[in-house]
Amino acid sequence: MTTPPVVVAPFRLLPFRAISLDPRRTGHRGVARVLARPYRGVTERLDAWESAGRLARDPEAAVYVHEYTTSGITVRGLVGALDLTHRPESDGGSAVLPHEGVHLDQAAELTDRMREMQVNPAPILLVHRARPATRAAVYRAMASEPWQSFTDAEGQRHRIWAVREPGAVQALQESLRATRAVIADGHHRYAAYLRLSQERPGTPWDRGLVMLVDQDDTPLFLGAIHRVLHDVGLDDLRSAVLGAPGLEWSEAGESDAVAALAPGALVVTDSERWAVITFAGASPDAVQCRAAVEVLHHDVLPRLDPGPSSTEYVHRVDDVLRRARPGAATAVLLPAPGFDVVMRIVSEQGLLPEKATSFQPKPTTGVIMRSVPDG
Repeated sequence: MTTPPVVVAPFRLLPFRAISLDPRRTGHRGVARVLARPYRGVTERLDAWESAGRLARDPEAAVYVHEYTTSGITVRGLVGALDLTHRPESDGGSAVLPHEGVHLDQAAELTDRMREMQVNPAPILLVHRARPATRAAVYRAMASEPWQSFTDAEGQRHRIWAVREPGAVQALQESLRATRAVIADGHHRYAAYLRLSQERPGTPWDRGLVMLVDQDDTPLFLGAIHRVLHDVGLDDLRSAVLGAPGLEWSEAGESDAVAALAPGALVVTDSERWAVITFAGASPDAVQCRAAVEVLHHDVLPRLDPGPSSTEYVHRVDDVLRRARPGAATAVLLPAPGFDVVMRIVSEQGLLPEKATSFQPKPTTGVIMRSVPDG
């Protein structure tokens, strides 16, 4: 894996003409068909849907405020075309901060797909802590009637406002100049954006569709992604932990072990035995210096010889526990890293291990898309 190139600064969010599927189609499985192979035919299929009234194209460019609600969680963000042409004035000055690396082959595949599609089918998800001026601009936009308001086929509720007036767009852009945002979802698409921008400078490929969420206003939920280590036993892990400075191993019953899961502790089990791995001692400041997933991948796993034959990444606790087998597969329960921990790590030009976080909920595909030829 490698780090996506760091090229964007200052943060510039530009207006574009949104494409939106008919609300009755948004979230429907038919969306996957219209965006499926052959990718060179996606533009024609979207044009056909537009002619049939299944898709609307905004006649005017705008920066959009998109609010969506799922299972009682409301998320609100700015959707626009991110300017990819600016370069940081100094190291560490990037406006867009990846928190994990990318696979080059996957980024290349997405680059080819996007080039053929001529469409950004969904915004990549960025998260930041907004300045008061940015939040005020969002609230001003929401004081008017929404441009769109509907519930999609998956039950996700949407409201969208369009910011078009030049003065309002300029004020919003000025408030965003110093923004530093973490990529919550879409690292490989971001890498594809950058490749296409480098391939075709001075064209609409110099921009990429993003949604910028204010974590202080309508926060995304950060969930953990747990691990299953195949062909690793609990005693193997115990030996690795006892050989690592600053780590402690303590076996416990199931309920006590699960209760101990916290920012400074992770839990391991083979379904018969349970143990807690703690780190950073009793210092709250030290606990916040590292994420538990870093400790696992940087301090523990490299001390296994041999290491796991394979690693599974599992979102649900019940699912990861079902996979544990004595001597054959060890489940690792991880606490979710806090947003401030993630921001601190990436601000120092660090990366978390692969699949370290799960930002949820994400917006339904098809609510806001961007046709690259439209600009």
